[in-house]
Amino acid sequence: MPEDRTFATDYAEEARRSFRGYKRLADGTFAQLDDQGFFYLADPESNSVAVLVKHIAGNLRSRWTDFLTTDGEKPDRNRDQEFVLTPADTRQELMRRWEESFNTVFATLQGLTAEDFDKTIYIRGDEHTILQAINRSLNHIANHIGQIQFLGKLVQGAEWKTLSIPKGKSAEFNAMKPEDRKGRAPTRG
Repeated sequence: MPEDRTFATDYAEEARRSFRGYKRLADGTFAQLDDQGFFYLADPESNSVAVLVKHIAGNLRSRWTDFLTTDGEKPDRNRDQEFVLTPADTRQELMRRWEESFNTVFATLQGLTAEDFDKTIYIRGDEHTILQAINRSLNHIANHIGQIQFLGKLVQGAEWKTLSIPKGKSAEFNAMKPEDRKGRAPTRG
């Protein structure tokens, strides 16, 4: 292992890779949805893709801005309003916030040092190790991005293009060379 590599720096890189992967799944869903699908609400108690984007962007902005120096629940965050769409919440505006929040995550993870992993940070006043805070954030967005994909599949029906290995194509995928598998599955339909 090179001198500058540690468990902490390797973990930060793996977390960055995981965030990129989850973002890619969500972005693949957004690409398949028109505005009607993006704002589709199955029932009054459900969340639309738009609401989930607003919530994830708000959560990531709060958690990852000044990650090492301020509480992860910023005083200007209004979590309850993340679940309410207003006329200002256009698809373009929500996607701008989405990109901005993920850029904050990626920049923060890129800047973490091995020494940072010895620090304690706070979320809503509760102590967290850096590892706990990263895992908490990854688990949170994984859950919501699964919801985004489910809604995309629900809205698109038979037109949905899978973002993973299609049903019945596992053997074909497994037969591919590992270097040919990156970022694609066989015969996505």
